[in-house]
Amino acid sequence: MSQRMQYKFRLYVAGDAFNSAQARANLDALCRAHLAGRFQIEMVDVFKEPKRALADAIFMTPTLVRVAPLPELRIVGTLSQTQTVLLALGILGLPP
Repeated sequence: MSQRMQYKFRLYVAGDAFNSAQARANLDALCRAHLAGRFQIEMVDVFKEPKRALADAIFMTPTLVRVAPLPELRIVGTLSQTQTVLLALGILGLPP
């Protein structure tokens, strides 16, 4: 029996900015609906960790990075286009 794929995301946000709050909420809803029990989300506030953001080549927020499974993928924006985000992340069509 194969183990179900685990997903790890890193979301770079700019404090409590509206777009950052939207991206947080959209990512949380997407993961709960499509990856229940198979995801981790790390939040990085670029105001609190600017050197990390620069080292990770983050120049816009919000930016979502799919860390695992490889290859790493990046999406910039509020993640409001659910079907497009699911397709871009390789999640579309996975069993719930």
